[in-house]
Amino acid sequence: MTLARFLATWRGLTLENRFHRVVLLGLLASNLVAALALLSAERTVVLVPPGLEGPVEVARESAAREVKEAWALYLAELLGNVSPGNAEFLQRALEPLLAPELRRAVTEVLAYQVREIQRENVTLTYLPRSVLYEPETDKVFVTGAQTSAGPAGKPQSRVRTYELTVAFRHYRPVVTHLDVYPDEPRTRERLGTRGPAPPEESR
Repeated sequence: MTLARFLATWRGLTLENRFHRVVLLGLLASNLVAALALLSAERTVVLVPPGLEGPVEVARESAAREVKEAWALYLAELLGNVSPGNAEFLQRALEPLLAPELRRAVTEVLAYQVREIQRENVTLTYLPRSVLYEPETDKVFVTGAQTSAGPAGKPQSRVRTYELTVAFRHYRPVVTHLDVYPDEPRTRERLGTRGPAPPEESR
């Protein structure tokens, strides 16, 4: 008996139907496993932000070094260029980027600075000159020249470093550490050769 004649019989059709059912169940199971794996897999977003030369990756809870450096530079420029006209805007723009455990302390310092800048009519300008990332601590150091100018005084310039840790939570940047001081970057290597850092300047 040939295969074609066997399949034409009732027994052949029954066996063929059973075989197709097994195949369909196997396909259904594999699709279900693939769907579950796709839903539980962590997505990685590839971006080409302004100021960066190539694409970078941002995952749900992490990001490439270049992304952290770009955000730290943006925040340092935001904090360093303050005038009586934009001081309150600066405070509102920065608050959503701060981690909950950091928000209260930083906003209190910012509120005090805003009042002082508006009272004394002082304008601060900041010109970054270097960005340094320290993998051991996940900190980014932005160093540059801070110039303050008032209506009656001569502009004064000095070195200023913004030390930040930029984490990512649900693909969004969150500042979990922020320090500002009139000094070169206080990296682990530098502090190890010089000892403890001097008392910090009031922000």
